[in-house]
Amino acid sequence: MLIASKKKIFTTLSLLTVISISSWLLAKPDFTDAQKQTQSYIISAQQYDLLKEKVAALNVTPSHELKIINALAVELTTEQLAQLQQQLDVKVTTNHTVELSAKGRAKRKSRPPAVINDLIAATPVQQQGNYGAGVTVAFLDTGLEYVSGLIEDKDGWQRFCGFDFCGAYDAITDKFTTYNYSEESGHGTHVASIAVNSERDANGKLYGIAPDAGLLGIKAFDVEGKATYADVIRGIGWAVAEKDRFNLRVLNMSFSGPVRSSYWEDPLNQAVMKAWSEGIVVVASSGNLGSTPMTVGVPGNVPYIITVGAMTDNYTPYDLSDDRLADFSSAGPTVEGFVKPDLIAPGGHIAGLMSNQAQIARDYPEYKIGGRYFEMSGTSQATAVVSGVAALMLAENPALTPDDVKCRLMSTAQAAVNSDGSLAYSVFQQGAGLIQALDAVNSTASGCANQGMDVALDAAGMQHYQGPASVDADKNFTIEGQANDYAQFTDEAVIADKQVNWQGDVATDIVIWKTSLVEMADNNYSMLGINMPVQDKSPLQSFFETDIVIWKTSVETDIVIWKTSLDFDASETISVNNWVEQQ
Repeated sequence: MLIASKKKIFTTLSLLTVISISSWLLAKPDFTDAQKQTQSYIISAQQYDLLKEKVAALNVTPSHELKIINALAVELTTEQLAQLQQQLDVKVTTNHTVELSAKGRAKRKSRPPAVINDLIAATPVQQQGNYGAGVTVAFLDTGLEYVSGLIEDKDGWQRFCGFDFCGAYDAITDKFTTYNYSEESGHGTHVASIAVNSERDANGKLYGIAPDAGLLGIKAFDVEGKATYADVIRGIGWAVAEKDRFNLRVLNMSFSGPVRSSYWEDPLNQAVMKAWSEGIVVVASSGNLGSTPMTVGVPGNVPYIITVGAMTDNYTPYDLSDDRLADFSSAGPTVEGFVKPDLIAPGGHIAGLMSNQAQIARDYPEYKIGGRYFEMSGTSQATAVVSGVAALMLAENPALTPDDVKCRLMSTAQAAVNSDGSLAYSVFQQGAGLIQALDAVNSTASGCANQGMDVALDAAGMQHYQGPASVDADKNFTIEGQANDYAQFTDEAVIADKQVNWQGDVATDIVIWKTSLVEMADNNYSMLGINMPVQDKSPLQSFFETDIVIWKTSVETDIVIWKTSLDFDASETISVNNWVEQQ
């Protein structure tokens, strides 16, 4: 395996230790009984057809065929698994679960004005006649509700996805429908409406960023916002297979789960990389575990994709001076040393559509803010904002690649700075800064994202990468070769009342995003090809092992998901970030 290093002295990063699954606790331990118990696995092999043949010979039927990563999801006993491993070179992963990423808490208000488009400068894009038409955005989530703001465009016509009817695919049942679909949770509808809602407020302003874009729902998460890896991967596989039929260009993933391995070993991440390599812009939430370093989850830790953190306007949308990073927004770097999130977007007290019968609406009725509108906070909502802007960019220039979209979003983002021009938050917290739709749509920047990296080779398991982040003797996170402007100190707290400015012309702002990952020569970095497994510990790996408390103390309500990264079993989940305190 070829491992490409992006640092001069930074040693090859070792894999995160994948903790073995706890043995089943039986009232009367019996080895024979234990052997008969089954476990759901995701099993991949280079020879996919041969894998299917060997599994069939075990007299078991896979629950999912995951061709996108040459894998099957199947229930096996330990004896059957051992037999399969003897017959074929396979990679085995527990079929974990994931969760969604959203929160909510605030005072009851009347139906709110539509302010997001003004806050991110999407209004002037719409005034130029760009509403995202011709571009389809898919939301891999809890499903969609069949409501007017989602099924109709801004002129009241039924939405089309490419030259076909839009609709909803259920990755759990493997069925697609174009009418009368619904969801139980409310999360998927809320998130999707932020990006594409065609309804207007009392002043005639549109709620959605790309209200004429096509919309597809991909349901993989249940009413509690939880899903198995197999269902999520099936959903991604469906998106890749149907992308040309629906002109699916953007895939929104407002969920996160614990990091259990290097980014390239995770089967969900492998599917995500495949989607990116197939020309789909993947936008994922950083997670809601707070500003503690290294809290970005799966799939936000994939270096190629656009990972989004959240900011809040402090309930004063037209007063930028009190804007701040949301307390719940997860921070980087990743264990491999990549800077995450890539940028931030509004994610505090965001108004969106939701059925009154949805589970979230029934659990938190006090956050209904008029009609079918409901207020939620989270990196889920921020992610949808970025997906909407990506649709505008692709409507303006359909020839853009995913790397182009990422480059232009990051190169035009505005960093939060203090009055003296210094960064108000580390790049590991705010990335390149706050998204700016108009500048991103008009940008001609290129070659500033994912240079020197090959996502196709990465997804194929042939080449992998590490980023420029390191940790010093005082356990502060830094960018090698850069000043302390880019440091994140482990005892640093998010200052709620900090006065900041959003600035796009900070001299050092764009440089870090052009040089940290790609322009190695300018920073005296080197590319090292090593034909061997990763064995040496990097500073970040050592930090992870010796100060594991950082994985446990971020956000109290989500603490279990990070504790289970050290000791997990088949029952753990990956999920949408369903609920946080409103900000």
